[in-house]
Amino acid sequence: MLLIACPYCGNRPETEFRCGGQAHIARPAEPGALSDEQWAEFLFVRDNTRGVHAERWNHVHGCGRWFNARRDTVSDRFLETYKMGETPKTTESTSTQAEARA
Repeated sequence: MLLIACPYCGNRPETEFRCGGQAHIARPAEPGALSDEQWAEFLFVRDNTRGVHAERWNHVHGCGRWFNARRDTVSDRFLETYKMGETPKTTESTSTQAEARA
């Protein structure tokens, strides 16, 4: 079973969590000024990155809090989790980390 490190509760089984999609998406400054097409873009179009991706997660069956995670979509490995409003500690890609270990 995959363990996810909740920044509030520690390591917990993956069945306690739900993914909330891509992280760090800023709400439009003037929502009333957007066209229907621009709203659709904001609401539904997200990056579909192969490799390291920032996501929002909710600890549904635990503390109930939202947090961010950097996850490698190829290996499904969580590189780090951090509280909402914080910035990730690491920003290098998985391939760079793998090269550093070699």
